Formats: sequence, C-alpha cells, structure tokens
Amino acid sequence: MPSRRNLLIQAAGLAGAALTPTAWTSAVAQTRMADSPFGLGVASGEPAPDGMVLWTRLATKPREMGAGMTSAPVAVRWEIAEDEGLTRIVARGRTLAVAEAGHSVHIEVQGLKPGREYWYRFLAGGHSSPVGRTRTTPAAGAEVDRLTLAYASCQKYSAGFYTAHAALAAERPDLVLFLGDYIYEEAEKGKGVRPHPVEEPVDLAGYRHRYAWYKADPHLQAAHAAAPWIVTWDDHEVANDYGGDQDRTNPDPAVFLKRRAAAYQVFYENMPLRRAQRPVGPDMLLYRSRGWGDLAQIQMLDTRQYRNRRTCDAVSDGKRIPIDCPERLDPARSLLGERQELWLQGELRASRARWNLLGQQYLMEQLMTRLGMVGNDGWDGYAASRRRVLETWRDSKVSNPVVLGGDIHCFFAGDLALEAGGPAIATEFVGGSISSLGASASDMKLLLAGNRQLKFGEGETRGYGRVELTRKACTVTFRGVENALVEGSPVTDLAKFAVEDGQAGVKRA
Repeated sequence: MPSRRNLLIQAAGLAGAALTPTAWTSAVAQTRMADSPFGLGVASGEPAPDGMVLWTRLATKPREMGAGMTSAPVAVRWEIAEDEGLTRIVARGRTLAVAEAGHSVHIEVQGLKPGREYWYRFLAGGHSSPVGRTRTTPAAGAEVDRLTLAYASCQKYSAGFYTAHAALAAERPDLVLFLGDYIYEEAEKGKGVRPHPVEEPVDLAGYRHRYAWYKADPHLQAAHAAAPWIVTWDDHEVANDYGGDQDRTNPDPAVFLKRRAAAYQVFYENMPLRRAQRPVGPDMLLYRSRGWGDLAQIQMLDTRQYRNRRTCDAVSDGKRIPIDCPERLDPARSLLGERQELWLQGELRASRARWNLLGQQYLMEQLMTRLGMVGNDGWDGYAASRRRVLETWRDSKVSNPVVLGGDIHCFFAGDLALEAGGPAIATEFVGGSISSLGASASDMKLLLAGNRQLKFGEGETRGYGRVELTRKACTVTFRGVENALVEGSPVTDLAKFAVEDGQAGVKRA
C-alpha cells in the first residue's frame, strides 16, 4: 500500500505546481480587454491590526469553462484608500494574475492603521472593479467596546436564491465568518430552482468552473464586498462527507488525495486567504486564530483534513450510528487531529479576551434521534474529541466561550455541558443555511423533545446569524428569509438570544 508521503507527493503534482515561482515569469499579454475581467467581484479577508488580504479572480465570462480567460498572464493594479470615493489613497501596487493560479490575486496589505475602515479596488485590462469595503482589527490588547459580525454556511446554489447574502451585505458588519459548504460538488440533477454546471468537479478545471458559477451571483459578491471575511470549509468543497483520505464511496486513497489537492488549490484561489494558507498538494493549513483587541478571540477550526476514519460503519445507515457504539467514545479518535487539538488547547489557555468564539462546522452538542442514533460525520462520531474541548474551557477558565456552527441547515441555540443536565460550560448557535434545505417542523419538534439541552430549533427557514459583542453581553440574532425559493423575498429577525458576560447559557433577548 502506498505510504502517506508518496500519496502527498503524487497529489502535489496535480495542484501544487500551479503556485510555483516559474508561473510568474511569462510576459504580460493584452493591455486592454473587451469585457470587464471582474465578473467574480472582489473580496477581502484575514484582517489584522495593520492590514488584510485583498482578493479578486479575473473572469470575463464566469459561466463558461475557463471563465473566458486565456493562458496569458494579466497585469493587475490595486489601490486602497481611507474614503469610499478613493481620493485618499494610502497604498497601491501591481501584480500578475496567471492561469496557473486560476487568474486569482491575493494582496497582503500592510502598514495600515488599526481599528478603522478602508476601501479598495482593482484595475486590469482597461477596466475598474467594484469598490470593496474592508477594515483592520483593533491593535492587540486594545480596549474595545463592540464587534458586530455575521456568520453563514451552506449555500447550495441550486437550492435557493442568495437573498440572505443581500441582507447581510446591507448590514455592513465588521466581519463575516463563513463556516463551510461554500460550493456543493454534486452533479446537476435538474431538481433545484436554478441550475449549475452539469459535471461533478474532480479536477482543477471542474472546481474552478463551479466556484466561478457561484461567485458570479451578485448578492454573494455584495456580501464579500461589504466586509472582510474569515473562512473555513466543510465537506462539499471537496466531496460529500469526506474526511482525511476518504469519502462515502471509499475510493483509492491515492486517487482521492489527487482530487482533494485540486479542491484545496481552487479553494485557496477563490478565497481571501494569506500565503500561510496556500496549499501544498492535498495539505492546507486552515486552522488559525484572529483577535479583536481585548474584546474577542476567534479560533477557526478545520474538522475535515485530519480526522480519523469513520467508525461503526457496520451498524450505520450511512449517516447515523447507534449512540451505544463503543468506538465513537474511543479517546484515541479525534475530529481535529492531535496537532490541531494541541494548538486549540494552547490558544484557549493563552487567551485573555473577554469573549472566545469558536468557528467550526457543526452542531457541537450531541443530537440524538428517537431511534437512539447519532450522526457519525461530526462531533457525535468523535465524542472524546468534543469532551477534551469542553474540559479545556472548564479547566482553563476560558472567558465566555461561544460556539458558532453550520452544516446542519437548521437554526439551533443551546447550552454545552459535560454531562446531561450539568452546568453550562459554553453556549452555541448554529445555522441556519444561506440556501440549503433543512428539516420540517414535525422533525424539529421531535428533535427538540429528545434533546432538552437545545433551547431553540427551526429548520424550515434559510438565513444567517448576526453576533453583537459588547463588554457586557453577546447578542445573537437569527435572520431568516421568508422564502428562499423566491428571489428578493423579505428578510426578518427569526429569534434573538443573549449570553451575559460570565454566565454561560442561552437566554431569549
């Protein structure tokens, strides 16, 4: 059987070469383009006290394979200013967008002032991009009174319209957390309200085409242009329910790692990520922390890349396993992998922030069905991993831990405790989804009845969460779209909750 090292080397040949220095040595081709190359919009992300990442990916025809671009590199200029009219420019520069990197551009801006807004744009081929709004974080340890962020996940293009993104953009939050399932990789089945490409992506060209199709949506572009994003992935950025070197079809690991390498490469190409996150073959470092002065620390997790393989498959219906399956309690099994777990424990113990937000993919609390089954794709399949996180919060007296999650296509609010009925150690808020379909009212009623630690659940409404942090409270509002199958449907507050400083547990606000 091939060694892990050999599999990595094989997969690196597919995707890693696209970002080597030799990709940047060709001469620039056209100086003027007939169509605007900014068909995928602009974005910013990974804010720091002195800067952030500015992103674009050139595409003159986003819905075509190849996005209308040739193999020639294109010169791109960028500028960032202190005002929306871009009259007070504080930094500018030039770079190349090359085919080997999907004509994507990642600019790591430095030297800016902490804790303030900026505006930016790109210029290429005789065209100007839309203007984006971004910001730096407050200086490390600076006293901060407020942070407003939005979090979202699960935006299956064919399942509904991105009305929730339009509402999110209008709010102009300080920050957006995206918690996974940015694209869905499945083949077109003709069942949705709007089509996407027919082929299931398995290589660079296929994933690039799928991302371009999604990112051409104007509401998604508006949400990216409204605020800096911090992103992580879930499964559909690669393949349904994958973990490590396997998905549900149990493929040859060498074949799957080649697919994973292509998916990771294209994820990087389409997100405002730093060079530190640039993949090497099928490996990509995505877990990291970001601070917001003394008010908040945000840990973003990767729950896909390092996990142990699925367990209890012999008694599983594919998605669920019996709650009494002993392997799921094995302390040697980890959802995060040993290195990421140790990193997270160190970050939590060292944090001096008033609020500690954990951005990850799932409902963290155990969710049992009336048949005594739990899921095997999230924390329930790796119960010891979850317990170690809760014990770290408790034993290290971490200030105000709050978990934000996605994946399940439902809104949930609940308490996290080590034992059923025990004192709350942390509070969690999940979902819903931007467009992916969720649970019926009758199914939700049964779930809430059998899982008393969950204080709220709603699965029929699509939307996102808004989090407002102050020194006294964390207020979370679930924002719901009246009908995601109708473009432009109204968006209203679905429910509102508060967590008071020093008091874990959900309260209705």
